[in-house]
Amino acid sequence: MRIRLLAFVAFFACMSIQIMAQNQTYAYPFLEQGLSARAVALGSEVLAIDDGDIQLARLNPSLIRPGMNDALSLSYVNYFSGANFGLAQYARDMGKTGIYLLSLQYLNYGKFDYADQAGNRSGTFSAADYALSLGWGRSLNEHLWLGANAKLIYSHYESYQSFGVAVDVSATYHTPSKWVFSLVASHIGTQLKTYSGQANLLPFDLRMALSKRLEHVPFRLSLVFDHLEKWNLAFSNPTNPAGGFDPISGDPIPLKGLSKITDEMMRHFIVGGELFLGKNLVLRAGYNYRRRQELSINQRVAMVGFSWGFGIKIKQFQINFARNSYHLAGSPNFFSISSSLDQFK
Repeated sequence: MRIRLLAFVAFFACMSIQIMAQNQTYAYPFLEQGLSARAVALGSEVLAIDDGDIQLARLNPSLIRPGMNDALSLSYVNYFSGANFGLAQYARDMGKTGIYLLSLQYLNYGKFDYADQAGNRSGTFSAADYALSLGWGRSLNEHLWLGANAKLIYSHYESYQSFGVAVDVSATYHTPSKWVFSLVASHIGTQLKTYSGQANLLPFDLRMALSKRLEHVPFRLSLVFDHLEKWNLAFSNPTNPAGGFDPISGDPIPLKGLSKITDEMMRHFIVGGELFLGKNLVLRAGYNYRRRQELSINQRVAMVGFSWGFGIKIKQFQINFARNSYHLAGSPNFFSISSSLDQFK
């Protein structure tokens, strides 16, 4: 048993070392987009919450459980400027071979006008991304679960098309003190057909997540450590420097010493929480420091980086809503609904 676990951890380590040596140009960035309303409200699409929710198992397949048999989930988001995306999921318990989760996600960017340099328009074209994945999960013992996803990816922008394949692998461990830990490697793959002959990497991410439902308070804490494969996630933005501007000279102020180290460390952390108000209502909130630093404006940071939402159970249906503050330009609304077909038989 220990040999299997060590081999699994070694695989994660080898993948992270390999990715660290590669560049930062990615294909299929839509794979990183949050889709589940519950996960979006908590700030991260990868979570270590093991309560049988089919929506949380899309990128963390080690959360796929036998209780998800015949579970169905739908998610939809009306995004910025006419773009919209959605997700459909269905789980099936296949007995000794494990439990399987089929997922289809899409991102439709809407219609665009053909136009020449003079602004003369001549028709329209579309752009969209799709990913079909099959997930599998199985327990090694009462404390440890393993899981994996296999993905087929298709993307088309006007006349340009691309195909790709990828996998996600994960492990979830329950401690005797009821902490839940997950280690997830997402989007390990390649392009089979490129847009214009030049292949790019997929948006690999190695994450560690943990959560705990408190014993004497109706609250669950969730923490995520993002991008374990790379320490410094900061980038230089002359219009919005991390240290702000000098009030006299107007020059950007670079971060140094402890401030720089703290800023780099905080860009990895995502914190969220769920407050349970009875059996049928849950309030949620999350905070993503890196998103706040990258997308906020110094003159008006507002609520950028914060997210919130709620979940409500109505008979056989679990309905979730979330609102995520990406930028001052707007905050999209996320809707998800899930149920088990077994309850209708």
